[in-house]
Amino acid sequence: MPPSDTPAVREIPVTDDKAGPYGITAGPDGALWLTLVHSGGIARLTLDGERAVHPLDPSGCRPTVIAPGPDGALWFTRYLDHRIGRITTGGAVTSFAVPTPDSGPFGITAGPDGVMWFAQMNSDRIGRVTGDGQITEFPLPVTGGLPSAITAGPDGALWFTLNQANAVGRITVDGDVVTYPLPTPGAAPVGIASDGDVLWFVEIAAGQVGRVSVDGRIEEFPLPDRAAGPHAIVAACAGECWFTEWRANRVGRVTAGGEITEYELPSPSSEPHGITLGPDGALWVALETGGVARVER
Repeated sequence: MPPSDTPAVREIPVTDDKAGPYGITAGPDGALWLTLVHSGGIARLTLDGERAVHPLDPSGCRPTVIAPGPDGALWFTRYLDHRIGRITTGGAVTSFAVPTPDSGPFGITAGPDGVMWFAQMNSDRIGRVTGDGQITEFPLPVTGGLPSAITAGPDGALWFTLNQANAVGRITVDGDVVTYPLPTPGAAPVGIASDGDVLWFVEIAAGQVGRVSVDGRIEEFPLPDRAAGPHAIVAACAGECWFTEWRANRVGRVTAGGEITEYELPSPSSEPHGITLGPDGALWVALETGGVARVER
């Protein structure tokens, strides 16, 4: 790829290498918000580099994915103590227990019905939580499927990945579920995002990016490095998504036609996980080794 096509990448330290930035999202306050999966905290990073960390109790709750809510707060999953967390932009934290024991909540997103929806990896359920913490759970027609990431689709439903059932699923706000098997066996889908027209997802075990239409038609696009371990994905606009390559220490870009380009991150073995479109129009990536990477589009 010609040098002029290579985006500028800048890394910014957020914590030490033991805290583990994992999930990342843009908040309603114009800042980036991150989960610190190993130290048990939520970090706030402004575009000019101002940092603040809000500790969680207990510190071993393993906050994972974070997303803005319709109420102006940030909502996040606590994978190890099986709770859904909420933090205001001022730093006030509350949390709500998931009714099913040991549910392992992971992905979370704002739904089209004005509440948050989340995936329960350990219990084959999708959950719905209202602003005051009332949780409803919807069983899925799989066993051991590991529902992982979840996003609102362009069709008014929620779409999610089933990592061990090798499928993507769709659930309506009324709880009706349908699943779509992936063409590649053992692909292990994780991240999923909507570009406003279709859904895009990444297959961490197969080294591919997938696309599914709202009527369930699936296409898959192999990465140049099939061992890259694509993990999270975000839509920059219709027909343009960016994703992290956890094992390969890269970020990638996929277009509507399935063209894939990949870019190395500056620091070796930085373990890129979550990715989001920032308020400045750049891509921001959570690096588990302690920082974030800002990638210009």
